[in-house]
Amino acid sequence: MQSEACKALRKQGYLFFSKESSAALKPCMWNKRALRGGDMCYKNKFYGISSHRCVQMTPTLKCNQNCLFCWRSMEHEVVETAECPPELIVEKIPALQKKALAGYNPSADTSTTDPALWEEALSPNMIAISLSGEPTLYSRLPELIDMLNGAGNTTFLVSNGTRPEMIGRCHPYQTYVSLDAPDRETYLKVCRPEEDYWDNIQKSLSLLGERRSAIRTTIVKGLNDFSPENYAAMYENSGASFIEVKGYMYLGYSRFRLERENMPEHSEVRDFALQISKYCNYKITDESPISRVVCMERR
Repeated sequence: MQSEACKALRKQGYLFFSKESSAALKPCMWNKRALRGGDMCYKNKFYGISSHRCVQMTPTLKCNQNCLFCWRSMEHEVVETAECPPELIVEKIPALQKKALAGYNPSADTSTTDPALWEEALSPNMIAISLSGEPTLYSRLPELIDMLNGAGNTTFLVSNGTRPEMIGRCHPYQTYVSLDAPDRETYLKVCRPEEDYWDNIQKSLSLLGERRSAIRTTIVKGLNDFSPENYAAMYENSGASFIEVKGYMYLGYSRFRLERENMPEHSEVRDFALQISKYCNYKITDESPISRVVCMERR
């Protein structure tokens, strides 16, 4: 693994499961905010997930796309020499999560953490495989998800949809597939894949009607916020349980590729979702203005 890249990620709060792999864990800001009695993330509002008991992790930081809106560094990639065994990931999740949240221990003099929430956080029960990288590039992903499910966890798998055969083999509680363009040309421009995976993404979308699932579309103002009828047709054909239309956030390394003006206001995200709803049976059922996201369900 590249020491400089790892060093930069560790400064950002990443904890690695092994020295050889890029499997990593990092609590999100909502996890920490919830521990102090603050708001939970939109997954709590939309799906009932408790943020303080949620683990954000990935079995690999490898990715086969270079999306303009992604917060990760593409110039300093972590190169793994071996995949982390799934049993090691499952075993180490509680300890790494506790280590990552050590500063929120209510026994500290400066802590404002709710003691009851802290005790619950030490027994996480929600695993979001969504930190960074593309998890379907991890060869033992189905095995990992089965182990996590077997340990009593709720699992969310977030994928870019480029490997439908792997998605078909995985059985998480909820499958997310990203759809960030209304057509092939925009996909190649915005997501900058290593190969043209547009047809693969369509195959992945076709799998969603058979399971609890969500399509996530990140709207980048001026780049992919057009052709609502095309998005609507793909949503409708997928049969996905939920649609999330979410605004791009001007964060991380994406600031070197995009401008602040590419970040839409929540009202603009909602208006675009309303345009989409005119062409399909998905309608807005909930929203989170602070996260600039709306949830749509089939009418």
